[in-house]
Amino acid sequence: MNSYSIILPAKNEAASLKTLLPKLAQTHPQAEIIVVNDGSTDDTLFVCEENQVNVVSHPYGIGNGAAIKTGARHATGDILVFMDADGQHKPEDINRLLQKINEGYDLVVGARSKKSQASLARSLANGLYNKLASYVTSRPIEDLTSGFRAAKADKFKEFLYLLPNGFSYPTTSTMAFVRAGYTLTYLPIEAPKRIGKSHINLMKDGVRFVLIIFKVGTLYSPLKLFLPVSLFTFGMGFSYYMYTFITAGRFTNMTALMFTTAMLMFFMGLVSEQITALMYKNDNMNLDIKVPEKKPNNTKPNTVRSKN
Repeated sequence: MNSYSIILPAKNEAASLKTLLPKLAQTHPQAEIIVVNDGSTDDTLFVCEENQVNVVSHPYGIGNGAAIKTGARHATGDILVFMDADGQHKPEDINRLLQKINEGYDLVVGARSKKSQASLARSLANGLYNKLASYVTSRPIEDLTSGFRAAKADKFKEFLYLLPNGFSYPTTSTMAFVRAGYTLTYLPIEAPKRIGKSHINLMKDGVRFVLIIFKVGTLYSPLKLFLPVSLFTFGMGFSYYMYTFITAGRFTNMTALMFTTAMLMFFMGLVSEQITALMYKNDNMNLDIKVPEKKPNNTKPNTVRSKN
């Protein structure tokens, strides 16, 4: 079996870590356990040291995504397992994730049931994200925002530069894996109620959740997001043109504005599509580039091998 590292981003999670870390040590003694202490002000660091796990500390809180990136950089396992430090994920479910990885999948995500959602608002929001992601990727996405997942380390580390420092790293990593053509599967899980207070503020993070919707589209296929809006705007402009032509017999400035906006959105989608393709470009190709040089006297041109 491949080696694996369990990474837990933690900010003021001392209460849950007191029970979670001993369980992890008991059920996964062979695993490398890494707790990323994201500027905690409680006893998180003390609890980690008491349980003799690897701990990496940020001098101040940077964010959940930043903690994930720090943990991935320090991990030595062939497989990375990510789970919350608040007690919402069961250590016994880790083996189920690892089994799917060993079957050949590149990313395995624990999909929460509806009764595992923290609130009705969170459930509705996650349902919207899943439907949008399924539309954009043309494949079923069962839980876009679940933080309980396992991935092959080499493939996950390819996308560290894409991951945000905030809470939307699951969204970004899922879309990146699908966009890159890596294999993905879901496992149903039951998530217990978290221990302690959630760090997510619905009022403060409301704009962030809206931005996730747009990020889903732009990370995978921007044209699928821009094209429907462009067609809708063009349709509104054409309908308004027909109305003004029949009633007033003229072409209005508003119609011109709608047609221009529709065209701009379409071209923005095309450009964004090309930029997205470059983001996932494989730069690990060995190319032989022959660069002719000037012949000084009787010397032959050299062949230069570039290392990309």
